[in-house]
Amino acid sequence: MLVIAHRGASGYRPEHTPAAYRLAALQGADYLEPDLVATLDGVLVCRHENEISGTTDVAEHPVFADRRITKIVDGTAVTGWFVEDFTFAELRTLRARERMPALRANNTAYDGLEEIPSFDEVVALARRESVRLGRPIGVLPEIKHPTYFRRLGLPLEELLTERILALGLRPDEIMIQSFEPTSLRRLSVMTRVPLVQLIDSESAPNDFLRTGDGRTYAELIEPRGLREIATYAQVLAPSKDLVLPRTADGCLGEPTRLVDHAHRAGLNVQVWTFRAERRFLPTATDFPTELTRFAALGLQGIFADHPDQAVAALRTPAVNV
Repeated sequence: MLVIAHRGASGYRPEHTPAAYRLAALQGADYLEPDLVATLDGVLVCRHENEISGTTDVAEHPVFADRRITKIVDGTAVTGWFVEDFTFAELRTLRARERMPALRANNTAYDGLEEIPSFDEVVALARRESVRLGRPIGVLPEIKHPTYFRRLGLPLEELLTERILALGLRPDEIMIQSFEPTSLRRLSVMTRVPLVQLIDSESAPNDFLRTGDGRTYAELIEPRGLREIATYAQVLAPSKDLVLPRTADGCLGEPTRLVDHAHRAGLNVQVWTFRAERRFLPTATDFPTELTRFAALGLQGIFADHPDQAVAALRTPAVNV
């Protein structure tokens, strides 16, 4: 089973920083997961959201004070500073910081130390660590808000495909994920790398909402929807609650049939997101037990904020779980 470092080793370092990616590789991750957004001049950079006040020190730069603005992003009003309003050179003057300082206070010791990396830099890092550690380490980028960025004249699918070709990335080095089926369909005719359809536990894909397609995520994971996904993607990546839901008291319940149905449609399954902090764990369940319960369902991969703990749990034989 693949261990995918969710935004790097984000349980230990500020997410989407070189330090988080390097640590994830050292801890045994098979893939590094950079979320991608685009700068004003079309450079793909690693941020979970295009609004960056929560993960950088942009508010402390008076020169950028006038760029604070309210925008509608995927139907929601968001106020702050946005990657697409900065050139790459301007963005490099900022420094990253921990997104959840109250929960991950230890990570704040690394605030202000590192720049926002580009996608190219993460690929180079993965390749260096593969050589240094003597094992393959791939990248699994998620393109964020692709419909939104396309309307800005920054089509993430084309920008990423250009970088894949320029960097000579092989299909065994990269997979691409998105919540938007339209985006993955575009990519399926642009590139031969494996594609991953992300599935949320609520609502519907943003591209469907924007175009009037009435289908929800729940409909996409019905057998008919899974067969359709298999025409353009190779992997289904659902929220973990869709695979092993929790009971009313927060304990792990009984598994759904989603993994079996996805496999029957020809799709591998990678589940997100596993975090070791108590607030994210099921009632009366520790992190290794949660992981082994999921692993027993025949998954092909898991996304984890703490790659070392995930690797340790998945390499330990499960007993009475």
